[in-house]
Amino acid sequence: MTEHADLLVTGGTVLTVDGPGTIVADGAVAVRDGEIVAVGPADTVARGYEAAETLDAGGCLVMPGLVNAHTHLAMNLFRGEADDVSLERFLRQLLRAELVQLDAEAVTVGVTAALAECLRGGTTTALDMYWYPETATEVAERVGFRLLNGPSFMDVIDPEGRDFDRRMEWAEDLLARRRAEDPTAPAWVMPHSAYMLSRGQLERIMDLARRYDAWVHVHAAESPGEDDAVRARHDDRPLAVLEAAGVLGPRTVVAHAVQLDAADVALLAATGTAVAHCPVSNLHLGCGIAPLPELLRAGVAVGLGTDGAASAGALDGFAGLRLAALLHKGVTRDPRTVGAERAVRMATADGAAVLGLGHLIGSLTPGRRADLIVCDIDRPHVAPNTDPWSVVAYGLTAADVRHTVVDGRVLLRDRVLTTIDERAVLDEMADLRRRRTAGEGDA
Repeated sequence: MTEHADLLVTGGTVLTVDGPGTIVADGAVAVRDGEIVAVGPADTVARGYEAAETLDAGGCLVMPGLVNAHTHLAMNLFRGEADDVSLERFLRQLLRAELVQLDAEAVTVGVTAALAECLRGGTTTALDMYWYPETATEVAERVGFRLLNGPSFMDVIDPEGRDFDRRMEWAEDLLARRRAEDPTAPAWVMPHSAYMLSRGQLERIMDLARRYDAWVHVHAAESPGEDDAVRARHDDRPLAVLEAAGVLGPRTVVAHAVQLDAADVALLAATGTAVAHCPVSNLHLGCGIAPLPELLRAGVAVGLGTDGAASAGALDGFAGLRLAALLHKGVTRDPRTVGAERAVRMATADGAAVLGLGHLIGSLTPGRRADLIVCDIDRPHVAPNTDPWSVVAYGLTAADVRHTVVDGRVLLRDRVLTTIDERAVLDEMADLRRRRTAGEGDA
């Protein structure tokens, strides 16, 4: 007897990224109500399930969707406007532009375009720290993308004219409303950094986080200039300041973590704090190279992030995955430092665990939500595909993604977006740019 399924992805090599690293040649994945119900040989799954929709994965690799553990989605609106500068100059330029130019309309356009880029490139989940999180959530729900976000905090007037105290009041209301709407949904708060907030402000944010059982996302130890700024403001190193304010812990994700000494690595490990490694952005801004091998040896949980497109050029998860695998081999002069499988896991299962979603996504096993991508591997730059882990880490690009599925819903089919009008959003981005340029000319 056959069972009903909503979706059957069949005929490809299935890289499950489960604990044992199971690979199913000529495999299939069956999905019902957004949940994976079967993974196995294609003929076996086909005999057991009759599906309403089928995706042909012949000549393809089927794998979990990529997890972006740190990004600023709508920062794509400023792509190319602060390249080839230091982090400190980048932040000065971008913050001025954001505070003047951002509003809900602009963020709607930016997030929509960012999600189009993510889905085309195989990213199905993102942790987004940016202004107007309510707007970003509305866009993600409309598109069908898995987005985590929450109120972010700096010691500045935000784009809506709120100072820190008023933003705290708004954040409390936002978290309360979200809790009332869905008590099971994960809550997040996002203090920007130790250099952008005082000790007292950090402590107030952490009190808010505790009251709403929220996860925490924060930048730290990104550049030597940041270290200098934190010392000037707090007379201590970034991670020590965050630890003293109660920010570090097993429900905290630190973005970047580049400028670390041995004591910092030990502190992250001892507190159970996770790290979002963003190698593309770190190199783009000249911040340095994070001590990833030391973090992994210490047992620190690590996921991969892109950062914003303004500092990384693109929201390209495959580029970050490949760089994470290659960069640290060069630093250590040891090709075993970060192997292909480890890099792929950081981009999928490990990234999901870092965000508290390891029980839901990150691997293709029955009972998890159906967030998966189908990538074309019948192409010259990845043939003959002798090792799927190596194919993903060293060969695949965003352009190889043929289908993208989130929560069982096909959002990219045969490289065509199903829930985003790509031409319309590109036109809207161009119109925003024209209006902004005209405004600058009038000024």
